[in-house]
Amino acid sequence: MRSRRVEYSESTRQALVDSAVELFTKRGYAGTSLDEVTKRARVTKGALYHHFSGKQALFEAAFDSVENGFMRKLGEIVSAPGDPWDTAIAGLRAYVRVCLEPSYQRIVIHEAPVVMGWERWREAEEHFSYGLLRTTIGVLVESGELEQLPVETMTRLLFGALSAGASTIAASSEPRKASAEVERTIVRVVEGLRVREPVPAVRDEHRSRSRRR
Repeated sequence: MRSRRVEYSESTRQALVDSAVELFTKRGYAGTSLDEVTKRARVTKGALYHHFSGKQALFEAAFDSVENGFMRKLGEIVSAPGDPWDTAIAGLRAYVRVCLEPSYQRIVIHEAPVVMGWERWREAEEHFSYGLLRTTIGVLVESGELEQLPVETMTRLLFGALSAGASTIAASSEPRKASAEVERTIVRVVEGLRVREPVPAVRDEHRSRSRRR
């Protein structure tokens, strides 16, 4: 059994992360002070520095929390029982809707590239959404739904398209309209890679006879 001290330490850390997510979402990184974070979490500044080296470390923990929460939900969608194609498309649509969430927009899309740096942000993004996308594409290829093209290449290209779509939604003055356009476009792109069923031989033969007549 875990000690009360460990449980208290974990609950304190979680309170700080939850406080940071809310404040970074509302005010951004620059507009949020550590004093505000600790006040909202009802802990001391010393408790904060016990868990985090500073503001950037706290931001990265908030980033991880937001990503983990949304990616867990998306993972449940794409791994649900049923037709692989239907669950994959449902996952794509759900990701586009995630891009409308205030915490995802502000922390993951807007703030993270600046606060964490472009390379660190891309690395973190690949750890979360890229891995989920790669798994989904691999399942579609194995099930015969997608063309037998290199999984890694398809994942890279679609990941780039999804990232661009997320930025488009976050930067739009009409995010819901942009979201609908991105969703419709990305689904069409993926449908273009789908294996089309060949025309049955019997039908081909019937057409040939019709032409000869």
